[in-house]
Amino acid sequence: MPEYTFRVNGAQVTVDVAGDVRLLWVLRDLLGITGPKYGCGINVCKACTSHLNGKAVNPCAIPVSALRPTDEVTTIEGLAATSGQDLHPMQRAWLEHDVAQCGYCQPGQIMAAVALVRRVAAEGREITDADLDGLRNICRCGTYFRIREAIRAGAENM
Repeated sequence: MPEYTFRVNGAQVTVDVAGDVRLLWVLRDLLGITGPKYGCGINVCKACTSHLNGKAVNPCAIPVSALRPTDEVTTIEGLAATSGQDLHPMQRAWLEHDVAQCGYCQPGQIMAAVALVRRVAAEGREITDADLDGLRNICRCGTYFRIREAIRAGAENM
């Protein structure tokens, strides 16, 4: 099988796997990184949301062959390191606003929120309700109101 090299949470990794294997399975099954959750496997629920070169992506939809050696994948496990703190400001906001209920979707929710805040900041503007409405991460527990509050609070500290 071919080898694929890329970076995950700041460390270079090389995996020996078929090129059509999705990144989610490489992260979870080969590398033991379980923060990105399997929800649907078809790029709909967004429970697996992670960052690829700083942008929110869904690893369930990315074949490992699409990655280059310079690509950086960041999962919830590596998020705090991007802020140089024990917890990323968005993770802290999640705790302060008591967002998690079952918790299954929370890693994907947080990763999508961080990517949104970074994108909006790069555009030089504030987060709008329309931006928050555009996040399509599914939460079966329905904690959307607390999620929205946490995103706004986390954005203030990023």
